[in-house]
Amino acid sequence: MASRKDTLVRRANRVRRQIKAVANGRPRLSVHRSSKNIYVQVIDDVAGKTLASASTLDTDLRSSLKTGADTAAAAAVGKLIAERAAKAGVKDVVFDRGAFIYHGRIKALADAAREGGLNF
Repeated sequence: MASRKDTLVRRANRVRRQIKAVANGRPRLSVHRSSKNIYVQVIDDVAGKTLASASTLDTDLRSSLKTGADTAAAAAVGKLIAERAAKAGVKDVVFDRGAFIYHGRIKALADAAREGGLNF
């Protein structure tokens, strides 16, 4: 029987494989969620560089948030990454949720990033 870690790794690889098939050169909006914080990066896989990043650990967000582990914090990070991606000249991305199911904090981040101007 597969362990929980094996299941998560398989799911993340499956999602990443599907993303690479439909990316067409677009950068990847990669999300990582821990029990206390949420992190997001816009990654150019062709060049292997991070174009923009944001998390609940950023100093400007940290002071305004009650906690880094709720949907309000995820929405704030989504708006921040949309602003930083626009500064970097990125408008169209491919959403990489990793091994995380698309609901709760992941969905709140994605919705806020869309409202901020990112297309995916």
